[in-house]
Amino acid sequence: MITTDICIIGAGPVGLFAVFEAGLLKMRCHLVDALPEVGGQLTEIYPKKPIYDIPGAPGILAEDLIRNLLVQIEDFRPTYSLGERVEAIQKQPDNSMIVRTNEDTQIHCQVVVLAAGLGSFEPRKPAVSNLEYFEGKGVNYMVKSPELFRAQKVVLAGGGDSALDWAIYLSEIAERVTLIHRNETFRGAPDSAAKVMELAHSGKIDLFLQTQVKGLGGNGRLNSVEVVDQNKKHFQIPADSFIPLFGLSPKLGPIANWGLGIDKSAVLVNTLDYSTTEARIYAIGDINTYPGKLKLILCGFHEAAIMMQSAFKFVYPEQKLSFKYTTVNGINTF
Repeated sequence: MITTDICIIGAGPVGLFAVFEAGLLKMRCHLVDALPEVGGQLTEIYPKKPIYDIPGAPGILAEDLIRNLLVQIEDFRPTYSLGERVEAIQKQPDNSMIVRTNEDTQIHCQVVVLAAGLGSFEPRKPAVSNLEYFEGKGVNYMVKSPELFRAQKVVLAGGGDSALDWAIYLSEIAERVTLIHRNETFRGAPDSAAKVMELAHSGKIDLFLQTQVKGLGGNGRLNSVEVVDQNKKHFQIPADSFIPLFGLSPKLGPIANWGLGIDKSAVLVNTLDYSTTEARIYAIGDINTYPGKLKLILCGFHEAAIMMQSAFKFVYPEQKLSFKYTTVNGINTF
């Protein structure tokens, strides 16, 4: 069994910053995330996307923000259970809790913090014939390891940030990248869209606009993608991998069954300290809701700072919290 002060469910940017705020108060953290690496959506969906609303870091890339957060908390030595999903929270006679994951990992803690973004995610699957047949045999819904696509013929479908970012990134790795988009304009960042257009004009990738994927072909393994353009013309594109990037559908998953106050797939909190309707369980970041809520990383950072002040009383019930600015007190590690 893992013993810690605070179990944070979700290792995205808000969960990572919560470790820092806890560390300032000498509270230890263990993070659990269903994804195989830290960073949440920033790592999984758009690592190359610039983020503009982080104070003091104009235009920072998503992956760089995560890297900086990890540097910021490394002295507090958090521990992790990655690639695991929390299934249950069990209150103990002394009011502490045991968090259990689908891998039967058990974390004994005094406080639980929900920082799971929009919850667990399932990919939005396009209406493409043979799609599920080729899952694991050429069809991928996320790019978890870009090196797996080295020297491959890769067909991407989508028009958002994720599709644009991966088209740019994989153009340097894959043998050939083809991007299919059903509209004539992109939804993603204008800078990324411009880079994709430039790559297409220079012949470094193939770009088909106002075109849709209709079917997949292959004998036990994907070898072609069938598309149809705005003129109803069908044609085949050779492919080793097909990656449809139409976003993810958020689902609260087991969290919805924990007896918390829920409103429109978000957890209700008290803005005094971002506590939920269950004692010792807090919710910060995109997973919570309250009047005036803004789903910004910046706001999640603020919520993390406030809630850790409240969590202190459960971890150190005999101590009085005396808050000091880091500019005066510095950062004392364990």
